[in-house]
Amino acid sequence: MCGRFTLKTDPETLTETFPEFEILDELSPHYNIAPTQQVAAVPNNGEHKVERFHWGLVPFWAKDPKIGNRMINARAETLSEKPAFRTSYKRRRCLILADGFYEWHREPGHSSKTPIYIQLRSEKPFAFAGLWEVWRPSDDDDPLLSCTIITTTPNSLMEKIHRRMPVILPPESYEQWLDPCQQPPDRLNELLTPYPPEEMVAYPVSRLVNSPQNDLPDCIRPVDSQITF
Repeated sequence: MCGRFTLKTDPETLTETFPEFEILDELSPHYNIAPTQQVAAVPNNGEHKVERFHWGLVPFWAKDPKIGNRMINARAETLSEKPAFRTSYKRRRCLILADGFYEWHREPGHSSKTPIYIQLRSEKPFAFAGLWEVWRPSDDDDPLLSCTIITTTPNSLMEKIHRRMPVILPPESYEQWLDPCQQPPDRLNELLTPYPPEEMVAYPVSRLVNSPQNDLPDCIRPVDSQITF
């Protein structure tokens, strides 16, 4: 599962990291992005432009947009089977920009969980593999753009923390993932693999991050802990 993440990198650095995309100038730093909030994503609509999406995918056939609250993640192994995701997997894929994410780890003998912050060893921003949708409550209302983050089995670092991890795509996969044409499932499935563990780091952080109301730099600061990865 991926239930919180960060995008604190300034627009100038994002432009340097993702030169093929048009970055929003008004992006502000966020240290604790939570479900139902707005995220920065690049849909495969051929424009290569960052847009704002509601985090929690609302299928086009949904009667109530609250269904998106349960659709923040999509398992890579069942994308072609689940009614909520299979059409998006074929036609509406996206990259969700981030520079770190959180998981919660429970040590044996402890009742509470410790939040762990995970990022690339380089500390550079990256892109989650995602799906997007357009939901229209009626012909007279503005459409809702929503998205979900795809998860996969953990690598050797993440398996010490959680049984799932978000799919982080390498830059050489962006073009294929964002191809607006329908892709063969086998070609897409081969992209949805765990990211190399040697390129990632993880460390314990403050329980400030437990509340989505806390969107502060302190959320990612290391804390003294016996937990190491």
